[in-house]
Amino acid sequence: MKHTPDYDSTFKTLKVRHARLFISVINEAFQKSYPINSRVEILPSEGYFVNASKEEQKNAIEKRESDFLLRIEDDYYLLECQTYDDDSMALRLAEYTFLAARGAASFDQAHVILPLPHFTVVYIKNTEKTPRTTTITYQYPDGTAYDYTTDNIFLSDLTREEIIEKQLYVYIPFYIARYEKELQTETNYRKAIEDLEFFRDHLMQLRKDSKLDDSEIFDIRTCVNQIVSHITDGNTIEKEMVSVMGGEIFELPSEKLIRETTERVTAEVTAQVTAEFSQKLNRKDQQISEQMQKIADLEAQIKAMQNK
Repeated sequence: MKHTPDYDSTFKTLKVRHARLFISVINEAFQKSYPINSRVEILPSEGYFVNASKEEQKNAIEKRESDFLLRIEDDYYLLECQTYDDDSMALRLAEYTFLAARGAASFDQAHVILPLPHFTVVYIKNTEKTPRTTTITYQYPDGTAYDYTTDNIFLSDLTREEIIEKQLYVYIPFYIARYEKELQTETNYRKAIEDLEFFRDHLMQLRKDSKLDDSEIFDIRTCVNQIVSHITDGNTIEKEMVSVMGGEIFELPSEKLIRETTERVTAEVTAQVTAEFSQKLNRKDQQISEQMQKIADLEAQIKAMQNK
């Protein structure tokens, strides 16, 4: 089995490198309208809980870390990327939201305010049992309760056209997951190729329209191929599938700077070396010419002496 990045790793890669692309995801999920150039701040999302259910180690301390906690303006958002159904998802979200609230808490000696973040679960794949909503119920000692409910996101609900129209570009690498069975069995995968070609062509157009920069497109394309490789796992169609997103070779800004600097320095050094070599060659030619002249003069002198 090949060791290739999985869905969660790809999601986190895009989070770290291209947080601004998640603004459209937030807008769509929570009916917001943040401008695409809004400042996005990725916040620490880890903490520790005591797990008293651990029989082998009483009150074992476990680390918890959410997939994506961010702030846009004064609002907090928690995104969880999920591949399979998980019975503990709601409990983990309750823990994550508390950690987020604790990190943003305001308090004095007798009062604390815990601002809960907006949250949602992004299901890359789903089954008939996958819940459409997630609810955290806060039950108080007096018997009152409050349900904090949010709609989950099923990527299978989105068409390829909607992903482009709504600028949900971070979902592109995961779109291919709906063809997991076809790619693994190497059957009926022509539609998967057509969809990859659709995204490839639109990425190229987005680049031309300056809506995505080179590094964003490069990483989206790379993430697509990583997911493809993760699914196909070295089978006979992997090379064909990966080649679809190849298309035009996108160049990162850093790579462009290195290339241009290298070309400039190489040209300067080559010119300098060529000039120095030409000067040395000219001097050698001159020296040879002078020596030939001396030889000619000597031959003329010898011939003159012989004629006497």
